[in-house]
Amino acid sequence: MFKNKKLLAMFTVFMMLFTLLAGCAAEAPADVPEEEPAVEETEEKVVITIAAGAVGQELELTKEAAAIYNEANEGVEVRVLDTPDLAQDRLGLYLQFFEARSAEVDVYQIDVIWPGDLAEHFVDLNQYGAASVVNDHFPAIVENNTVDGKLVAIPWFTDAGLLYYRTDLLEKYDRQPPTTWDELEETAKIIQDGERVEGNQDFVGYVWQGNSYEGLTCNALEWIASNDGGTIISPDQEITINNQNAVEIIEKAAGWIGTISPRGVTGMAEEDARAIWQGGNAAFMRNWPYAYSLSNEDDSAVKGVFDVSALPAGNSGAGAATLGGWQLAVSKYSENPEIAADVALFMASYEMQKMRAIKGSFNPTIKALYEDPEVLEASPFFGSLYDVFINAVARPSTATAPNYNSVSTAFFRSVHGVLTGDSGAADALEELELDLEDLTGF
Repeated sequence: MFKNKKLLAMFTVFMMLFTLLAGCAAEAPADVPEEEPAVEETEEKVVITIAAGAVGQELELTKEAAAIYNEANEGVEVRVLDTPDLAQDRLGLYLQFFEARSAEVDVYQIDVIWPGDLAEHFVDLNQYGAASVVNDHFPAIVENNTVDGKLVAIPWFTDAGLLYYRTDLLEKYDRQPPTTWDELEETAKIIQDGERVEGNQDFVGYVWQGNSYEGLTCNALEWIASNDGGTIISPDQEITINNQNAVEIIEKAAGWIGTISPRGVTGMAEEDARAIWQGGNAAFMRNWPYAYSLSNEDDSAVKGVFDVSALPAGNSGAGAATLGGWQLAVSKYSENPEIAADVALFMASYEMQKMRAIKGSFNPTIKALYEDPEVLEASPFFGSLYDVFINAVARPSTATAPNYNSVSTAFFRSVHGVLTGDSGAADALEELELDLEDLTGF
């Protein structure tokens, strides 16, 4: 009995010691602070998406400008959405966004012909700071972008059709830059035949934009206006396309196909023509100014052996260049219109337009840049052909708004049919006149 009590006492002492030691082991040392759970600090940025083009260096330079903006504005991330090259395809994409009232895109790169048709989807940039800078831009473009008193887009870069020509081949064949369409035909044929005799069977005289799209509207308007054939529909809403001068010049252009231009020209857009030209396989090219800097890159077969001039003349005695160019507009469906407007104005600022002019030969819309020595050094023709740019022929987008896209589509399809031999010019333009009456009510 005594023995059992002794064992019980020993067991009780052992359990008390075990409990005490266990408690001490569980306590953290007083001088060691407890770790607190890590908290990840994140600041959500405002994302602004700009829908931009990718012809030539467009996309690359837009992304470069976006990176500059992002670096200077820590709370904003500008993203660039690549859009289709052909104007009709890009417009179709935009219309899908607008129909859905989508906030996915904040800033849109829009063609000079679209403000009247798309104005209802954009904010008035004058209410977001544009009023203080808009007078720096060409007044005619500002007027084009102003709808019902609202500035729906800030000018970004302007365009006009130019004639690119090989200076080395003109010297080789003892020819001068052509000033009329007849001279272009003659010189292109002489150079083409000579180069093929020397072994380059891929060489052609003249490349341009002959596909059935807005680019053909631009080319054909240049032919017609230069031949004193009007501008399809006049500013006072008179349909003028069905006339003999227009018929003659379209027939002349159709005659280039298979003679001085490849048969595939009826499927060419800007980049298709540039590929042939820049590969050294064309004597002449009609294109926009963006092709100038690309043609002078190290991998270009025509680097240092070409120049540009105004397009040739027809019966009018003077060449005509279609007014092109692109603007930046802010969607009224954007969740951050104030920041989006700031991005648009930054992209169209003096510094960014200067960068694009030097690196990509994109024509500025800011007048002072045409006197900037660094810009003129990079693209001398900005100065020598200044009159071409400020006197370019406008497409009838204002007179036909909001139906310009339908008008242009009817026009380029009609001309394309003549180029491909599906119809004669006289019949095509007579039918086109009736179609335009139905479309516009004029």
